[in-house]
Amino acid sequence: MRFEYEFHKVEKQQVKFFLKEQGVSKGLLAKIKFQGGAIFVNQHIENVLYFLQQGDIVTIVTPDEQEHETLLVDDTPIDIVFEDEHVLVVNKPANVSSIPAQYHPNQTMANRVKGYYKRNNYPNQVVHVVTRLDRDTTGLMVFAKHGFAHAKLDVQLREKQFTKKYQALVSDEQAVLRVHDAIIAPIGRNYDSLIQRQVTETGRYAKTEYWIEKKHERQVLVDIQLHTGRTHQIRVHFASIGCPLIGDELYGGRMDLGITRQALHCYELYFNHPFTGEPLSFVQPLPEDMARVIRTTF
Repeated sequence: MRFEYEFHKVEKQQVKFFLKEQGVSKGLLAKIKFQGGAIFVNQHIENVLYFLQQGDIVTIVTPDEQEHETLLVDDTPIDIVFEDEHVLVVNKPANVSSIPAQYHPNQTMANRVKGYYKRNNYPNQVVHVVTRLDRDTTGLMVFAKHGFAHAKLDVQLREKQFTKKYQALVSDEQAVLRVHDAIIAPIGRNYDSLIQRQVTETGRYAKTEYWIEKKHERQVLVDIQLHTGRTHQIRVHFASIGCPLIGDELYGGRMDLGITRQALHCYELYFNHPFTGEPLSFVQPLPEDMARVIRTTF
């Protein structure tokens, strides 16, 4: 892939420092040097020590990324919400993991995206997962289509410029939920379980902000924004205040309302395009199983 930048500064600067300011890491520079890429200044090949002058045009050519053979191919179709040459946004169904694990090496979203890349003969074959969802959580997931895009999106994640919003159906038997509030409680491992997490004083800081969207008796649809990203954070936080997610058997949720997985959906994403800076926003409606619970119980 080719990326072009104009050097505007009056004082001279070496290429390597200018490219660092554009988000080009040392690792990417090494790949450009040793794996078939190139750096041009005004259409002439130069190295990273070259001193730029005002008005110079710097072009980098990044090498194609060869596939990781350990990641298996799954040809199950994916539900694409947005795609360009840098970013892929998909709608993940329930009962599908985000990435492979030791005992589940295939049939994950990463495997399906690899299958999609292979079918379309994309030059970059490495699957870069930017955001993940639990196996039974539905909704929007972001993939970067090459390593440079992944690195720039990771910066947005670290600097909290990436907004993810969720909707969840919860039980509120004691009527403890407010119209708008935040659950702030540290989350750590439950050492009696290989899977569960719990609110514990020795855990890591976690904050979950929520708003009530709809309510019927003791069933509530909540709109949620995460301010931290702990494992099972939404599920653990709501269970800790006596409001477990409907269908979430692991954390004590109701299993008698026609849904047998945690009623949790990532419905909205906001971030900036990694290269144009354009604000991107995506909204994905509730899946049928959650919509059905609302229709039949609200």
